[in-house]
Amino acid sequence: MMNEDIQGYLQELINPATDQVRELEEYAHLHNVPIMESTAIDFLLKQIMIHQPKRILEIGTAIGYSAIRMLEASPEAEIITIERDKQRYEEAVRFIKESQKSEQVDVRFGDALEVLEELQQDKESFDFIFIDAAKGKYRDFFDLAHPLLQKGGWLVTDNVLFRGYVKDEETAPKRYRNMVKKIRAYNQFLSAHPEYITSILPIGDGVMISYKKD
Repeated sequence: MMNEDIQGYLQELINPATDQVRELEEYAHLHNVPIMESTAIDFLLKQIMIHQPKRILEIGTAIGYSAIRMLEASPEAEIITIERDKQRYEEAVRFIKESQKSEQVDVRFGDALEVLEELQQDKESFDFIFIDAAKGKYRDFFDLAHPLLQKGGWLVTDNVLFRGYVKDEETAPKRYRNMVKKIRAYNQFLSAHPEYITSILPIGDGVMISYKKD
């Protein structure tokens, strides 16, 4: 999204990762598992360090990389994270167990829309929600996650600039145009939402941060 030299400079400012984190990043690279770009995850972790949420909801677990990293930033937090891909779910459970975080991270297997409805029925609540799943369903995820987020809580959404295609969906490859249209609509919707204060940062693939007004 930014000049490569600037991206490289920002990456130089990020604190070195632990051995476990580097191993997870290497595994993700070797197995083509999408994880947050380094500048974006660094921003996410800094927000968590500042706000120290007690209960975090993550939509899109993948291999558990971001859940493990979020606990680095808020060691006392509890996380519920949702993954619909069976292989990724099993990998996440394994990696989280190896990191000795199983007691703090509850990995739910299933379609996020269905699990979110279950969380509503159970009257769960969170003070931090992270959305990083199917981009074409961001609005659907938000509609179900919104009631779960406490007032004064934070919502972070990744990939909201999607390779820069959001500036003009017609410039996107045809296979992406419908998804880009939905991301653009989501960005506009949440930016204008009366209950949220929202900003989009051009780091990584675009990170949106939204504060639910108290």
